[in-house]
Amino acid sequence: MVKKYLHIRIVELLEEKKISKTRICKDLDLQRGNFNRYCRDDFQRVDANLIIKLCEYLGCTPGDLLEIREKEESFS
Repeated sequence: MVKKYLHIRIVELLEEKKISKTRICKDLDLQRGNFNRYCRDDFQRVDANLIIKLCEYLGCTPGDLLEIREKEESFS
């Protein structure tokens, strides 16, 4: 069974722009623990204000930042 999930391309965009997680958390006044959960796709809901902040900071659109991915579910 294929399960879909929302991926936020934060890590990829930070690497492309050579920005550290420490720098973006400081600049946007984000708690590192919460930010890391978004980086790991470990969230249930997306904060719209965070998406706006990230897009403005990274110079991208929500379409550049968000993508739907598929994850194969295992039955154990």
